[in-house]
Amino acid sequence: MRNIAVVGVGYVGLVTGACFADLGNRVICLDINEEKIEGLKQGIMPIYEPGLEELVKRNVRAGRLSFTTSYAEALKEAEFAFIAVGTPEGVDGEADLRYVRMAAESIADTLNHPLIIVNKSTVPVGTGDWVADIIRARRGGEVEFSVVSCPEFLREGSAISDFMNPARIILGSEDREAAEKVAQLHLPLRSTIMITDLRTAEMIKYASNAFLATRISFINEIANICEALGADVKEVATGMGYDPRIGPAFLDPGVGYGGSCFPKDVKALAHMASTHGRHPQLLHAVMEINADQRRQVVWKLREMLGELKGRTVGLLGLSFKPNTDDMREAPSVTIARYLMAEGAQVRAYDPAAMENARRILQDVELAPDPYTMAEGCDALVVVTEWNEFKHLDLKRIRDLMRQPVLMDGRNIYDPAAVQALGFAYRGVGRGHNGEGTR
Repeated sequence: MRNIAVVGVGYVGLVTGACFADLGNRVICLDINEEKIEGLKQGIMPIYEPGLEELVKRNVRAGRLSFTTSYAEALKEAEFAFIAVGTPEGVDGEADLRYVRMAAESIADTLNHPLIIVNKSTVPVGTGDWVADIIRARRGGEVEFSVVSCPEFLREGSAISDFMNPARIILGSEDREAAEKVAQLHLPLRSTIMITDLRTAEMIKYASNAFLATRISFINEIANICEALGADVKEVATGMGYDPRIGPAFLDPGVGYGGSCFPKDVKALAHMASTHGRHPQLLHAVMEINADQRRQVVWKLREMLGELKGRTVGLLGLSFKPNTDDMREAPSVTIARYLMAEGAQVRAYDPAAMENARRILQDVELAPDPYTMAEGCDALVVVTEWNEFKHLDLKRIRDLMRQPVLMDGRNIYDPAAVQALGFAYRGVGRGHNGEGTR
């Protein structure tokens, strides 16, 4: 059993802490937000993530997982301190490191024994050196410490599985011995472990997310071309995916990527490149295509309905992806605001994100279920590909709507089947005028 402190109880920190505890370690999760910590002590999760509540409660009962707002308590016996705080987007697209700085300073002010500090947050290249400089400046050579970069690759909605079954573990440090100690922590996961230097490890995270975002924007660009030329992008993506050099992952066209990682990480990487004299044209194109996909929804609805003023449009899904309540950079927010700017009334339903939506989309009418939402609508837009939407009673939906217009922003329905039910259908890249292939 190793003693671990985790700073930050967001998606990354709480999942990391709970999973390390489940592997048999003693973990104390720290956050300066007293409300979050008090809630966790009472078994109230600050986020929705499948399986997380059960995992947290099981390890709290076993005495392996606890929560505090005190750095002194968290670090008292810690051998490792994971920094897993937020790095939100700054004014110019750069990563805002204020919370990383606060964590580093607080660790430095509390440190009284040797410690390995592990950067888990997604941070710009060079942040590991910067964290070490902060601690050195406040402590001098008083206490031994090392900094290791261990970027996270967790997907919201499957974060626990991703932690327990990683494709790879990346570790970067100028202290090989410290990196190997962090590697030992991860040995029970039986994954490939790559040890490199700090800056390379930090860059691997950004390069990975930027590449995945590029794949999404690429297939969306192809989808738009397919739509103009009468081809079906789903068949195109399937054919591409059979090529082992390409593979099928992240070739699902739609209304664009969102969430806490891809949008800000692509922007941050482009900002890093620009400030170091490089010209990241591809990254800018990735972002522009992603923004256009959200506008495409409004353009298509305008083609199908004519003027949007006075129309009622229902959104199926609000979270940026299924199995999460996270609405950060969610396409639904942008689409709803575009529609309201055109004079449309917007309704919405989501299986998990309704509470977050109430805070963000105060002018959107939130319905208790998809059928209540559909009643009297002139059009429905599938924004998030929740499984339950694939099994809706579409005949009932059609009969409830004022006009049976369906904009399938995630291509979850078969165009011919939906059209046979009497819907006017548009997908994303499903062929000329939404007809799809027969």
